[in-house]
Order: sequence, then C-alpha cells, then structure tokens
Amino acid sequence: MNQKLSGKPGAVHISYNSCRNRHCPKCQAGAAKVWLAAREVELLPVRYFHLVFTLPKQVADIAHQNKREIYNLLMRVSADTVIKIAADPKHLGARVGITSVLHTWGSAMTHHPHVHMIVPGGGLSTDGTRWITSRKNFFLSVRVLSRLYRRLILEGLAKLHRTGRLSFFGDHAGLADSTAFEAMLAPLRNIDWVVYAKEPFAGPKAVLAYLSRYTHRIAISNSRLVRFDAGSVTFKVKNYRVNGAGRHTTITLKINEFIRRFLMHVLPKGQHRIRHYGFFGNGNRAANVARIRELLGDQPPNRKDTSEGENDQSPRILALPCPCCGGRLIIVDTFAPAQHPRAPPTSARAAA
Repeated sequence: MNQKLSGKPGAVHISYNSCRNRHCPKCQAGAAKVWLAAREVELLPVRYFHLVFTLPKQVADIAHQNKREIYNLLMRVSADTVIKIAADPKHLGARVGITSVLHTWGSAMTHHPHVHMIVPGGGLSTDGTRWITSRKNFFLSVRVLSRLYRRLILEGLAKLHRTGRLSFFGDHAGLADSTAFEAMLAPLRNIDWVVYAKEPFAGPKAVLAYLSRYTHRIAISNSRLVRFDAGSVTFKVKNYRVNGAGRHTTITLKINEFIRRFLMHVLPKGQHRIRHYGFFGNGNRAANVARIRELLGDQPPNRKDTSEGENDQSPRILALPCPCCGGRLIIVDTFAPAQHPRAPPTSARAAA
C-alpha cells in the first residue's frame, strides 16, 4: 500500500510504496537511515580515518565483465592489506576494525570500481588487553599499503585466471589465453597503485554524516538530473581534475547510453556492497565493541526505546523528515494499489 503523510498542520505528502531495490534512489534513502541507526551504537570515541582503494584501468575493464569475482577480490584484498599492515609491530601492531563500501562509478557514471573504507584510528592489542592508538594525523603508510595491495590483487587475478573463473568478451576475448593475460598484468607490477588516505574525521558525528552520504549511494541520484526528453538526459557531474567554478558542470547523454551506463553499476544478485572486517566482523562485533569501550572507559550512546509506552493509538511515524518543515511525518492514511487517495485531512485531524 501507499501512504498519505502529514507533516506540519495543512501539509500533506504522498509516499509511494517502496520497491526496495538497492539501486533505487528513493528506497535507499530510507534504508540508509535504518542502517545508520544500527551503526551509531558501534561508534567508538576515537579518531576515524578514510581510505580509498582503486583499480588500474586495465583491471577495471575486465572487472566489468567479471563483476562478482573481481569486486569480491577488490573488497577482500583491500581489507586484508589494511589488517596485515596494521598487525605488523613495525607499523601499528594492533587488530583493527574496518567498514568497507564498494562503489563502481565515476561522476559521469563511467566504470570506476573502488572501495571507500572507514577505520578507527587504533586497534586491539594481540592479547586484547589494551587499546593501541595510532598517531594523531597518521594511520598507516600509504606507500606500504599500495605495494602490498598491488601484489595481492595481481596474485588474486592470476589465481582466478588459472582456475578458469574469469570470462572475456569482445575486445578482451584474447585475454582468455594465459600468455596474453600475463602480458597484460606485467606492466601493472611496475606502476604505483592508487591508495588514498584522507585526513581523520572531525569526530564521530562526522563519520556518521559521511556514512549517510556514501553507504547507500547509487550511480546517480534524482537530485543530479537536470532535464530529459524523448532522446536525451542531462545531469550534473563533477570533474575532480579541475578546481574552482569549472569543477561542476553538466553532461548530456543519449537515452540508450544513459541507460547503459546506469546498468553497468547494477550489482550481481547477492553481492554485498557494505562489509565489515577485523573486530567489526559480524560474528563477534558486539563483544569486541563492548570490550573496546571498556578499555577506553566509554559508555555506549543512549538510544531512545521507541517501543515503550506505545499502544494501538500511537501515531505511526515515518523515518523521513517533512520536506516543508523538517519535522516528523505522521502516517494519517494508507491506500491500496489502484485506489485513489482521499482528500487531505480536516484541520482538526491535521492538528491531532
């Protein structure tokens, strides 16, 4: 059913039934809020760092034809790289926790697979008896991360090819030959792979604000659409190679090309785009977070129990804010498919 919602008195909005597809811009807004509420209780009172792992163009090209295998490899290897380097006593000597988010697009919806990673600035000691804090504005050496990441990805690609788990089509059909595939990988062993580390976040609240923008993002949101007609679509893009006013511009694509680019970023069925590693691993996450809070002398954030005091007469509240005033949206009516919504509520009902 669809829902009729009331914000401030006199304002009524229609919220259409969710399709719940993870590539839908409307449905992901609500899903992000629910996911963030669960992550808020796991937020630690420490600095957080933002890391980005990318793939060279040659690997990204074959990833388009082997999404499941290479996306899994990208997420697993990027996490293993951070965990291994952090565990080395020469660097941090601790067990870290990681939240990884897979993105596959650039601003113009081109194919650009990369991983955004949020990592607390420190970790548990080997025996789990103390919290080891990283340096104030430094987590791990990007140069060291890059080299290990490069080696592990190339080893993983060679293994996937050797076991016949990669497919090649069109211009890349020749890479099915092991000699040709090795020749394609050879130059990648001698170039620097991009691993980017941003400055630490300005507190835990900034981490949540970041996650709300990135975890459930899709290739393009409705807000970026400028106009469209029967033949083309125009949308906003950001050129990261340009600074200043010229960085934000628009691009116009033919309908078929726009759809092709969007569909490039539809993930295989069952592919997990958000993953947790280290002490954030799903199996022991709650126990690890509780232990770390104990070591840091911190209490978990208070969460309001919305279930207390509720009864059948309590108004049903939607997670999304009112677009008019930013307040709570109260569900005042529902209507089934093919049923037209009734007139707006009376003033007395709206006030209630």
